[in-house]
Amino acid sequence: MKYKLVHKTTYTYIDSIHNYQCIVCLHPISSERQNCEDFKLTIEPNPQNLYARKDYFGNTQYYFSILKPHKVLQVIATSVVEVFPPKLIVANAITCSEALNLFNTKLALKNELLQFQLPSPFIFWDEEVKLFAQTCLDPNESLYESVAKLSEKIFTEFEFNSGATTINTPLNEVLKLRKGVCQDFTHLMIACVRSLGFAARYVSGYLETLPPKGKLKLQGSDASHAWVSVYVPEMGWCEFDPTNNIISGERHIVTAYGRDYSDISPLKGIIFSSGEHKVKVEVDVIPVL
Repeated sequence: MKYKLVHKTTYTYIDSIHNYQCIVCLHPISSERQNCEDFKLTIEPNPQNLYARKDYFGNTQYYFSILKPHKVLQVIATSVVEVFPPKLIVANAITCSEALNLFNTKLALKNELLQFQLPSPFIFWDEEVKLFAQTCLDPNESLYESVAKLSEKIFTEFEFNSGATTINTPLNEVLKLRKGVCQDFTHLMIACVRSLGFAARYVSGYLETLPPKGKLKLQGSDASHAWVSVYVPEMGWCEFDPTNNIISGERHIVTAYGRDYSDISPLKGIIFSSGEHKVKVEVDVIPVL
């Protein structure tokens, strides 16, 4: 599948902003599973500084600054990405306990994965999260199948509700509410996996959504998406989408990988001003025929 992605963010301020510094993480990655053929970043008003860099995790990020007064800021990221058919997954039989043993005994593996096993700014856990994880990740069962079971459990027991949480809602509160959005479900699943000693990372990107039968797709109706990547020895990184209880496939387009949302949020900025502001985000994931 090939897609044209349009991600438009508009900030409207009550008072003029005189100095704005921002990091944009919206450039889709190129890997064995997808190829970013084109990317364009349009910023209005024009920034005084704009440059690209690779972050610690290998993602392409853009830094810009606007030093002149403005009341409206618009950032539009336009991409063309080809996503290749997923490889046939044949789950190996390595158990949770065998995988943990490898993590603890192979120094090279431990060095590579440790950052994805520890708590991070948005991912931490308590005994309740750990107990929730243990209902699925049995030491004697296949690690891959156990993680798939955990993804299914979150999908089945939690309600997608965009008004129930914010990005700062603690995971134990999400667990209590049994409600949230894709970021909540992704953070919770990663916390569960890490709480038992395994490695998991946060995937940011998009998922092509389909309109109801007989209806046209509304412009700007898509959204950013998040899902989970878990390291399974002898298989590598395997991706699960707990919001939809599916394995990552051709409809999933990856923007970036990180420890959690804080590493790879779409836009992260600092303003020097006072007063309120409004944010409007419009996303289109358009199949290219």
